[in-house]
Amino acid sequence: MSRIKFKLQGFSQIKEGELDLTNQLVKLHGQDYSVDQLTFDNPISDTLYGTILNYKGEYDLLKPEMDEKPYQKPPEAPILYIKPVNTFSSHQSPIPLPEGEEQVQIGAALGLVIGQTATKVKQEDAFDYIEGYTVVNDVSLPIENVYRPAIKQKSRDGFCPIGPWIIERDQVKDPHQLSTKVWINGELKQENSTRNLIRTIPELIADVTEFMTLYEGDVLLVGVPENPPYARIGDRVKIEIEKVGYLENKVVKEADVYVGEVSADEVR
Repeated sequence: MSRIKFKLQGFSQIKEGELDLTNQLVKLHGQDYSVDQLTFDNPISDTLYGTILNYKGEYDLLKPEMDEKPYQKPPEAPILYIKPVNTFSSHQSPIPLPEGEEQVQIGAALGLVIGQTATKVKQEDAFDYIEGYTVVNDVSLPIENVYRPAIKQKSRDGFCPIGPWIIERDQVKDPHQLSTKVWINGELKQENSTRNLIRTIPELIADVTEFMTLYEGDVLLVGVPENPPYARIGDRVKIEIEKVGYLENKVVKEADVYVGEVSADEVR
């Protein structure tokens, strides 16, 4: 059993429990519940920062272009972006596909949940600033030009399912050896591992906090692997990160979400 923190829909406070990931059971107040019995809310309420070009394969795909305009050299610092609060969603909530779009890009990411104010953190102290880990789906519309801010593509309502829980830091022995898988309609579409990160977690935290402060409750994504899969209306998406958990969502028409035509049972 692993210690976790989570929120349930209808409750404002964070709850603490234990997770049996193998049997998909959560122990809450001394009673066991299957994961499917509980209606999880997004466990995050603060700023979420994404990182690009931190997987070796992703970096290698763009490396030939790095010496060309507009930058003419490889990046020296982490390249970050923000997923604003309007994008936040939860386990089993719908992923809205805007009218006129055929598919969304699925971004499987390990989220580092910050446990205390972090400024100019040394690599050897980095893990002291991590409260735990969570699963994030960094949803995006297809992006043609990575050199322009992808606000329209990445910052749409509901484009960042998170959760279902935060697993405490010490429950994951080595976060640099975690397999990451994406399943669409039960078919494995992507598989990678955090051992392929360019910057390790301590290096990433040290480099980011060298020029900006991370606060308690913030989330820093380690990156999204290369060749992310795509999902269409009706597709069920599952992101699974070893030792941390899994996150499931269904792609639906954006208009159906707005008018309340998508029920929780339909998403499940």
